[in-house]
Amino acid sequence: MSDRIFSPGLTPDTVRAADGTVLSIPAGWVLLPPGDAALTRRVKGAGEHFVVAEKKGRKVFSKGVWASAEMIERIRIDLAAERSTEGHARKKEADARRREKAQSEYVTDFYGAVLAFLDFHARYAELAQRLAKAVTEHATPVGSGTVARTARIPVEQRAEAAVIAWMRHQTTAYDSMKIERVKGKRREVRRMLAQRSKDLLTQYRRGETPHSDCPLQQALQ
Repeated sequence: MSDRIFSPGLTPDTVRAADGTVLSIPAGWVLLPPGDAALTRRVKGAGEHFVVAEKKGRKVFSKGVWASAEMIERIRIDLAAERSTEGHARKKEADARRREKAQSEYVTDFYGAVLAFLDFHARYAELAQRLAKAVTEHATPVGSGTVARTARIPVEQRAEAAVIAWMRHQTTAYDSMKIERVKGKRREVRRMLAQRSKDLLTQYRRGETPHSDCPLQQALQ
Protein backbone atom coordinates (compact mmCIF):
# COMPACT_ATOMS: atom_id res chain seq x y z
CA MET A 1 0.00 0.00 0.00
CA SER A 2 1.41 3.44 -0.92
CA ASP A 3 1.86 6.13 1.69
CA ARG A 4 -0.78 8.73 2.27
CA ILE A 5 0.81 12.08 1.47
CA PHE A 6 0.07 15.19 3.51
CA SER A 7 0.81 18.84 2.85
CA PRO A 8 2.32 21.14 5.48
CA GLY A 9 -0.34 22.62 7.74
CA LEU A 10 -0.94 26.27 8.53
CA THR A 11 1.03 25.83 11.74
CA PRO A 12 4.23 23.85 12.38
CA ASP A 13 2.36 21.22 14.43
CA THR A 14 -0.25 20.32 11.80
CA VAL A 15 -0.53 18.65 8.40
CA ARG A 16 -3.27 18.87 5.80
CA ALA A 17 -4.79 15.92 3.93
CA ALA A 18 -5.77 16.06 0.24
CA ASP A 19 -9.41 16.63 1.18
CA GLY A 20 -8.47 19.64 3.31
CA THR A 21 -8.70 17.88 6.66
CA VAL A 22 -6.20 19.29 9.15
CA LEU A 23 -4.52 16.85 11.53
CA SER A 24 -2.47 17.72 14.59
CA ILE A 25 0.95 16.14 15.02
CA PRO A 26 0.77 13.62 17.93
CA ALA A 27 2.72 14.43 21.07
CA GLY A 28 6.22 12.99 21.05
CA TRP A 29 6.57 13.06 17.27
CA VAL A 30 9.34 14.85 15.38
CA LEU A 31 9.93 15.57 11.70
CA LEU A 32 12.60 13.39 10.12
CA PRO A 33 13.98 15.50 7.23
CA PRO A 34 14.70 13.93 3.82
CA GLY A 35 18.25 12.90 2.99
CA ASP A 36 18.81 9.46 4.50
CA ALA A 37 16.80 7.10 2.31
CA ALA A 38 17.52 3.97 4.39
CA LEU A 39 16.50 5.64 7.66
CA THR A 40 13.36 7.10 6.10
CA ARG A 41 12.40 3.75 4.58
CA ARG A 42 12.76 1.93 7.91
CA VAL A 43 10.86 4.57 9.85
CA LYS A 44 7.99 4.39 7.37
CA GLY A 45 7.92 0.62 7.72
CA ALA A 46 8.11 0.59 11.51
CA GLY A 47 4.86 2.21 12.52
CA GLU A 48 2.44 5.09 12.22
CA HIS A 49 3.77 8.16 10.45
CA PHE A 50 2.85 11.15 8.26
CA VAL A 51 4.66 11.65 4.95
CA VAL A 52 4.78 15.37 4.14
CA ALA A 53 5.38 16.86 0.69
CA GLU A 54 4.76 20.25 -0.87
CA LYS A 55 3.89 20.92 -4.50
CA LYS A 56 5.43 23.95 -6.16
CA GLY A 57 4.44 24.34 -9.76
CA ARG A 58 4.75 20.92 -11.40
CA LYS A 59 7.30 19.64 -8.92
CA VAL A 60 6.72 17.93 -5.57
CA PHE A 61 9.28 18.44 -2.83
CA SER A 62 9.61 16.09 0.13
CA LYS A 63 9.46 17.79 3.52
CA GLY A 64 10.16 14.64 5.50
CA VAL A 65 8.32 12.17 7.68
CA TRP A 66 6.63 12.83 11.00
CA ALA A 67 6.94 9.90 13.41
CA SER A 68 7.63 9.04 17.04
CA ALA A 69 10.92 10.58 18.19
CA GLU A 70 11.66 7.46 20.22
CA MET A 71 11.11 5.19 17.22
CA ILE A 72 13.25 7.33 14.93
CA GLU A 73 16.13 7.41 17.42
CA ARG A 74 15.99 3.66 17.99
CA ILE A 75 16.11 2.97 14.26
CA ARG A 76 18.86 5.54 13.77
CA ILE A 77 21.05 3.78 16.40
CA ASP A 78 20.40 0.34 14.89
CA LEU A 79 21.22 1.63 11.41
CA ALA A 80 24.42 3.30 12.59
CA ALA A 81 25.55 0.02 14.15
CA GLU A 82 24.95 -1.82 10.87
CA ARG A 83 26.80 0.81 8.89
CA SER A 84 29.87 0.51 11.10
CA THR A 85 30.50 -3.13 10.14
CA GLU A 86 33.04 -4.29 7.53
CA GLY A 87 30.31 -6.14 5.68
CA HIS A 88 28.36 -2.93 5.19
CA ALA A 89 31.48 -1.12 3.97
CA ARG A 90 32.17 -3.87 1.41
CA LYS A 91 28.56 -3.80 0.24
CA LYS A 92 28.68 -0.02 -0.09
CA GLU A 93 31.85 -0.23 -2.19
CA ALA A 94 30.33 -2.94 -4.38
CA ASP A 95 27.17 -0.87 -4.85
CA ALA A 96 29.25 2.16 -5.82
CA ARG A 97 31.20 0.14 -8.39
CA ARG A 98 27.97 -1.28 -9.80
CA ARG A 99 26.43 2.21 -10.11
CA GLU A 100 29.59 3.55 -11.73
CA LYS A 101 29.60 0.70 -14.26
CA ALA A 102 25.91 1.16 -15.03
CA GLN A 103 26.43 4.92 -15.49
CA SER A 104 29.40 4.36 -17.80
CA GLU A 105 27.41 1.93 -19.92
CA TYR A 106 24.45 4.32 -20.07
CA VAL A 107 26.64 7.23 -21.16
CA THR A 108 28.05 5.09 -23.97
CA ASP A 109 24.58 3.92 -25.04
CA PHE A 110 23.19 7.46 -24.90
CA TYR A 111 26.07 8.84 -26.97
CA GLY A 112 25.36 6.17 -29.59
CA ALA A 113 21.65 7.04 -29.58
CA VAL A 114 22.44 10.71 -30.10
CA LEU A 115 24.75 9.92 -33.02
CA ALA A 116 22.06 7.71 -34.55
CA PHE A 117 19.48 10.49 -34.22
CA LEU A 118 21.80 13.08 -35.76
CA ASP A 119 22.62 10.82 -38.73
CA PHE A 120 24.77 13.53 -40.34
CA HIS A 121 26.21 13.17 -43.82
CA ALA A 122 29.69 11.63 -43.85
CA ARG A 123 31.30 15.01 -44.56
CA TYR A 124 30.02 16.20 -41.16
CA ALA A 125 30.90 13.07 -39.18
CA GLU A 126 33.37 14.94 -36.97
CA LEU A 127 30.84 17.68 -36.23
CA ALA A 128 28.26 15.03 -35.30
CA GLN A 129 30.69 13.46 -32.87
CA ARG A 130 31.42 16.82 -31.22
CA LEU A 131 27.71 17.60 -30.93
CA ALA A 132 26.91 14.14 -29.55
CA LYS A 133 29.71 14.51 -26.99
CA ALA A 134 28.47 17.95 -25.89
CA VAL A 135 24.86 16.80 -25.55
CA THR A 136 25.85 13.61 -23.71
CA GLU A 137 28.11 15.41 -21.25
CA HIS A 138 25.32 17.87 -20.45
CA ALA A 139 22.43 15.44 -20.27
CA THR A 140 23.68 12.24 -18.65
CA PRO A 141 25.18 13.15 -15.22
CA VAL A 142 23.28 11.49 -12.37
CA GLY A 143 20.98 14.00 -10.72
CA SER A 144 21.04 16.40 -13.67
CA GLY A 145 17.26 16.26 -13.94
CA THR A 146 17.38 16.27 -17.74
CA VAL A 147 15.20 14.21 -20.06
CA ALA A 148 18.14 11.81 -20.49
CA ARG A 149 17.67 10.66 -16.89
CA THR A 150 14.05 9.58 -17.28
CA ALA A 151 13.19 5.95 -17.89
CA ARG A 152 9.64 6.72 -19.00
CA ILE A 153 10.56 6.94 -22.69
CA PRO A 154 12.94 4.91 -24.91
CA VAL A 155 16.55 6.06 -25.09
CA GLU A 156 16.06 7.03 -28.74
CA GLN A 157 13.39 9.54 -27.76
CA ARG A 158 15.52 10.77 -24.86
CA ALA A 159 18.40 11.37 -27.26
CA GLU A 160 16.22 13.37 -29.66
CA ALA A 161 14.72 15.46 -26.86
CA ALA A 162 18.16 16.11 -25.35
CA VAL A 163 19.58 17.30 -28.69
CA ILE A 164 16.66 19.68 -29.26
CA ALA A 165 16.91 21.00 -25.69
CA TRP A 166 20.67 21.54 -26.01
CA MET A 167 20.23 23.37 -29.30
CA ARG A 168 17.45 25.53 -27.85
CA HIS A 169 19.82 26.83 -25.18
CA GLN A 170 23.05 26.87 -27.21
CA THR A 171 22.04 27.90 -30.73
CA THR A 172 19.02 30.19 -30.18
CA ALA A 173 18.25 33.28 -28.12
CA TYR A 174 15.74 31.37 -26.00
CA ASP A 175 17.44 32.08 -22.67
CA SER A 176 17.34 35.83 -23.21
CA MET A 177 13.90 36.02 -24.83
CA LYS A 178 11.16 38.04 -23.17
CA ILE A 179 8.17 35.74 -23.53
CA GLU A 180 4.66 36.94 -22.75
CA ARG A 181 3.23 35.46 -19.59
CA VAL A 182 0.32 33.99 -21.50
CA LYS A 183 -0.75 30.39 -21.09
CA GLY A 184 0.78 28.26 -23.82
CA LYS A 185 3.05 31.03 -25.15
CA ARG A 186 6.31 29.54 -23.87
CA ARG A 187 5.32 26.13 -25.26
CA GLU A 188 4.58 27.77 -28.61
CA VAL A 189 8.00 29.45 -28.67
CA ARG A 190 9.74 26.21 -27.78
CA ARG A 191 7.93 24.40 -30.62
CA MET A 192 8.97 27.12 -33.06
CA LEU A 193 12.62 26.94 -31.97
CA ALA A 194 12.54 23.15 -32.05
CA GLN A 195 11.43 23.25 -35.67
CA ARG A 196 14.29 25.62 -36.52
CA SER A 197 16.74 23.22 -34.88
CA LYS A 198 15.28 20.27 -36.80
CA ASP A 199 15.54 22.19 -40.08
CA LEU A 200 19.20 22.93 -39.34
CA LEU A 201 19.90 19.29 -38.53
CA THR A 202 18.27 18.28 -41.81
CA GLN A 203 20.80 20.40 -43.71
CA TYR A 204 23.66 18.50 -42.09
CA ARG A 205 21.99 15.16 -42.82
CA ARG A 206 21.79 16.10 -46.49
CA GLY A 207 25.42 17.22 -46.56
CA GLU A 208 24.46 20.77 -47.50
CA THR A 209 26.84 23.66 -46.84
CA PRO A 210 25.47 25.79 -43.98
CA HIS A 211 25.84 29.55 -43.70
CA SER A 212 29.23 30.79 -42.48
CA ASP A 213 27.58 32.02 -39.28
CA CYS A 214 25.85 28.70 -38.54
CA PRO A 215 24.82 28.83 -34.84
CA LEU A 216 25.54 25.13 -34.37
CA GLN A 217 29.15 25.41 -35.52
CA GLN A 218 29.59 28.55 -33.43
CA ALA A 219 28.25 26.79 -30.34
CA LEU A 220 30.70 23.90 -30.80
CA GLN A 221 33.81 26.01 -31.34
